Amino acid sequence: MASAFSRSERFLESDNARRSYFGLFLAAVLLVLWLVWFFFARVSVYEVSDKAELEVDQAVHPIAAAVSGRIVASNLLLGKHVQAGDVLVELEAESQQFQLGEQQSQIAGSGPQISAIEAQISSEKQAYENEKAAAQQALEEARAHSREAESAAQFAQSEVERLRKGVAAGVTPAVELNRALADAQQRRAAADGLRYAIARLESEQHTGLNERDAEIQKLTSDLNKVKSERTTANVTVQRLQDEVDRRSIRAPVDGTLGEVASLRVGGFVRAGDQVGSVVPEGKLRVVANFAPPAALGRIRPGQTARLRLEGFPWGQYGSVGATVTNVASEIRDGAIRVELALKADDRSRIPLQHGLPGSVEVQVENISPASLVLRIAGSSLAKPKGHPQSISPGVNPGVNAGLAQ
Repeated sequence: MASAFSRSERFLESDNARRSYFGLFLAAVLLVLWLVWFFFARVSVYEVSDKAELEVDQAVHPIAAAVSGRIVASNLLLGKHVQAGDVLVELEAESQQFQLGEQQSQIAGSGPQISAIEAQISSEKQAYENEKAAAQQALEEARAHSREAESAAQFAQSEVERLRKGVAAGVTPAVELNRALADAQQRRAAADGLRYAIARLESEQHTGLNERDAEIQKLTSDLNKVKSERTTANVTVQRLQDEVDRRSIRAPVDGTLGEVASLRVGGFVRAGDQVGSVVPEGKLRVVANFAPPAALGRIRPGQTARLRLEGFPWGQYGSVGATVTNVASEIRDGAIRVELALKADDRSRIPLQHGLPGSVEVQVENISPASLVLRIAGSSLAKPKGHPQSISPGVNPGVNAGLAQ
């Protein structure tokens, strides 16, 4: 009985030893495999953005009121497609439109008035030329009569001188001399009268032509005044039309209303108040902000990335593929701007649209787990209060392994 119990005990001890050796062997194999993975496997390292957002590749255009005024009509509707120039909000412009009508009526009435004055000026100029020609002709006739009378007077005087010599010689009766003297005086008086008449005629003609010219100058001045008033009215009309147009808030570009203010007819807006924004049509892109240590020197164009959107759980909807296209070289607002293009062949079930927020993970490198552990340890020693990172090392390229530098 004791012998049988002894053999059983030795058998159990031998079986336990074999199990121990097998366990040690299995542990050694697992350790070797783990060391091989630890030193030779590759894991993807990602940098995670502080924030990211989907945007169109064209700038969003804000819609703002140019002037203050009371709202009389509003066509703002979120998501509505608009074209450049469409009236979205109308402000009260009754006073400006009334003044505009007055100025337009003044301009319309100035046309016939200008035509009438121009016709009158033309008539006065024609009358001036006719009167001047007639006066010149009358003056020439008067001068001809004056020359004729002067010639007759000179002849009569020469006859008097001849008769005077005859009387002195006693060959001519004195009565003939007296008769010749009377005729000479008469002819001289007639010549002098015609000369004075010419002077009077010249004065009257000069006065008449001056009066006619003064009337033409007055009409010209009236014409220039009317034209000046019409020019001023045209400028006023343009100003009022601009003022009326500024009271119509229009869409700056083609696109979709991505944001609208709650406006009611009868409400009041002030100059500069933003009433909405137009999202122009274009391709979507991702704009992300990264911490400078994470982006500078590590994120470069061409690197692959994944976009995870808020409101669309990653486990249910997955993520959206993207590629880095541009990386800013200057820090702005404490972050580095990175632009990414969405992959055209991505089959995401997420309805992508402008403004969706999320986060971006950019694959910056592939390293071994050993290098990853050493880097984390070095970063922890160098920056014990550095920003926390979520690290999930592994060989799966979809695993996130964010690092602090």
